[in-house]
Amino acid sequence: MSGMELYNYFRSSASFRVRIALALKGLDYDYRPVSLVKNEQFNESYASVSAARLVPLLRDGDKLLTQSLAIIEYLDETYPEPPLLPRDPIGRARVRSLALDIACEIHPLNNLRVLRYLVHDLKLSEDDKNRWYKHWVETGLETVERQLRDPATGRYCHGDTPTLADCALVPQIFNAQRFDCRLEHVPTVMRVFEACMQHSAFQGAQPSACPDAS
Repeated sequence: MSGMELYNYFRSSASFRVRIALALKGLDYDYRPVSLVKNEQFNESYASVSAARLVPLLRDGDKLLTQSLAIIEYLDETYPEPPLLPRDPIGRARVRSLALDIACEIHPLNNLRVLRYLVHDLKLSEDDKNRWYKHWVETGLETVERQLRDPATGRYCHGDTPTLADCALVPQIFNAQRFDCRLEHVPTVMRVFEACMQHSAFQGAQPSACPDAS
């Protein structure tokens, strides 16, 4: 297919989630880089289409979609194969819960605008900023680890095919590794992460494979 555009930044966890979902579904799209480091999300051309001035933003024809989990669910409903949510209600709830444990409980405390505020406005040192980052990632992943100690966990977060939960998990581990977070306390999380990274969709969507990687 053609006509989709993804506005994203290579290191953005939320953008990474959507790239994984698009790759899992085999959907083609035009890659539109928006550098958060250079504050390009505030440029008039982008701000005019993104009310939140955040990435990712998916343009599908005349439709504009924001928020990574909402975008992924849209893709799942519009392009249903392979499914990224289980068919059964309890399975869907579990997968959404795992994704939200990451996207709502870990990621918002550690994204770039929060870290910038800690340093520029609250005058935290780099060491204090990194301690903040590591605390919320490490304790948040402990919650995910406990969630994954469930018979419903298989090769991936839920069963033996990738789901929305895996789309959320992998980018968070990439960031945790980048900031040298402790990960030995979450062995199930890391087992699932390693399984994901053997899959071509996760490999092809990773930050180093992006056109704007630097």
